Amino acid sequence: MKQFLELIGETLEKELDELNPEDEFRNFVEWDSLAHLSMISIIDETYGLVIPRDEFSKLTTLKQVYEYIIKNRQS
Repeated sequence: MKQFLELIGETLEKELDELNPEDEFRNFVEWDSLAHLSMISIIDETYGLVIPRDEFSKLTTLKQVYEYIIKNRQS
């Protein structure tokens, strides 16, 4: 989870201590369409997983995104 939060922090230009797994990432001031694309891209590059748009829209917290990745990534 720490590595994931670090990646998201880089994407959103936030420090690790500013992020909490329960944060609703769409509520961040930094969240916009570019942040969305960056997050999808970094997940693909790091975990080899593309989260379908309809699935991503259901995820609201950083923890939910991380759990989705762990459950669905290719080993």
